[in-house]
Amino acid sequence: MKASHFLRLYEQGYRDFPGIDLSGQDLSGVMLISVDLTGANLKGVNLSKTFLTKSNLSQASLNWANLSCAKISEAQFNQTDLTKADLSGAFMVKSQLIQAQLSGANLSYTNLRAANLSNANLCGAKLQKINLREANLNGVNFNWANLYEGRLTGAKFDQTLFNEVNLSQTFLKEVDLSGINLEGINLSRAKLNGSNLAGANLTKANLEEARLLRVNLQGANLTGAKLSKANLAEANLAEANLTKADLSFANLQKAILTNTKLQEASISEAIFSTSVNCSASCYWETAS
Repeated sequence: MKASHFLRLYEQGYRDFPGIDLSGQDLSGVMLISVDLTGANLKGVNLSKTFLTKSNLSQASLNWANLSCAKISEAQFNQTDLTKADLSGAFMVKSQLIQAQLSGANLSYTNLRAANLSNANLCGAKLQKINLREANLNGVNFNWANLYEGRLTGAKFDQTLFNEVNLSQTFLKEVDLSGINLEGINLSRAKLNGSNLAGANLTKANLEEARLLRVNLQGANLTGAKLSKANLAEANLAEANLTKADLSFANLQKAILTNTKLQEASISEAIFSTSVNCSASCYWETAS
């Protein structure tokens, strides 16, 4: 259907367009409130700066579509194919993207606060400076995605995949990442104050200059991790494995180091206080 015909029907009061074919059409900057576009063919459509508030685009095909700077709050994109779509700068607060396909999509600067992205595929997506505060990210595939300076404070993580992800300078305050596999991940200069990473796998992770104040790392695996200049004040590192980790210039004041493994770790210029909690035993066989 041509865009002009579709818009004419909308102006006449029609709102239900399930399965419609609008592929390649230009619908930029138009008002489409509470429209039903379930299962629609919207491949390559231009929806830039369009208002789609409370619309339903579930199971639609939006591959390579342009939704940059669109207003799409409280909309539904459940099981929608948004592969390589441009959603940069879109306003998608409280939207539903359950099982959505977003691999290779551009969501940089997108606002998805309190959105539900459970089991969505964001593999290789561009997510720089995205807002995912308080979002449901359970089961999300973030493999090879770039979340540089993303805001994820208060988000939910359960069985979330983070293979080869860039989380540098992200905001991850007071989140539960316990038991999650974060091996080799880039968390340099990230803000993780008050978060729970108990039992997490952070083997060879980059946490240089990260803010880890009062973080729970009990039983975490930090073998070979880079923690140079990290702030670990009041962190719980009980039973954590820091073998061969780089803790040079790190702040460990009042940190709990009960039964912490520090064999061959580098602690040159690290800051410890007299009140550091090491009440049982710390394994101090450090690197020379």
